[in-house]
Amino acid sequence: MNNSPADPLAPGTHTFDVDGVVQRYHVHGTGPVCVAHSGGPGIHWEYLRMPAVEQHLTVVYPEPVGTGGSGRLPSHPHGYTRGRYSRFLGALVAHLGVPEVHLLGHSHGGFVVQYHALHHPEGIAGVILYDSAPLTGPEHGAEAMRLVQEFAVRHAGRPELPEVLEAFQAIPTISDDARMTSVAKGLLPSYFADYWGREEEFAPLRASLNATYVSGLDEDLVPDIIDDREALGALSVPALVVVGRHDVICGVRWAEELHKLIARSELLILENSGHFGHIEEPADFARAVAGFVTNTTHSTS
Repeated sequence: MNNSPADPLAPGTHTFDVDGVVQRYHVHGTGPVCVAHSGGPGIHWEYLRMPAVEQHLTVVYPEPVGTGGSGRLPSHPHGYTRGRYSRFLGALVAHLGVPEVHLLGHSHGGFVVQYHALHHPEGIAGVILYDSAPLTGPEHGAEAMRLVQEFAVRHAGRPELPEVLEAFQAIPTISDDARMTSVAKGLLPSYFADYWGREEEFAPLRASLNATYVSGLDEDLVPDIIDDREALGALSVPALVVVGRHDVICGVRWAEELHKLIARSELLILENSGHFGHIEEPADFARAVAGFVTNTTHSTS
């Protein structure tokens, strides 16, 4: 149900307008406020639910603009730049009406959160960069392909492997929501440390995954390429960098680089996780995130 705008942190589902576009978000848990921005871009928010974290924190899950119950930009599927996502994130933080929040960004959400913290650090107590990276583009893509090849070698005997590799090859063909969802589901086993060894546990997530096609181009159809390496040294808020040892998309190389670039940072490598440590190792993930938030609350200077 929708709650009154006068109670923006009541448990449940909320909506408000940003520049005439609906922003929908969900509130779960109790404790200090942490806004959790999901990835993609275009993957619907539900996969990022973190029940173990919600035992310690009030987690606010926005549905990123363009996905799910949130509105779409007039330029859809184009125009979803980090600056635009940051605009909606800032509006949500202001709408919540609390003195400070922590931001957690997963995957592409990590790119959004680090951008927002660099440009709009006011009211941000700290950031959790979860399976993020300092850059996108050819260098990032080459590292991902290297890690995918390692994944293929590790699982060479699996009859399901060709389906996953075909999904990677199909990424350039995505042009609508149905295809985006289908390819995302096809890729999913490679995003876990041991998907097939725990398939009964993880299959429901794969079945329920939904996505919206977002082009990655701005309104002028120019790619929104990211390179924060020079800027991250000036990040003024503390950061927790979290990565799964077996993440093929935003792997350990990038987490270690983020940790080196950000002066006030901690690094957690989840040894038995891929891209979804909050699902694969929920207790360790929650302990680290809750501890970081507790230790950095009221310490924004």
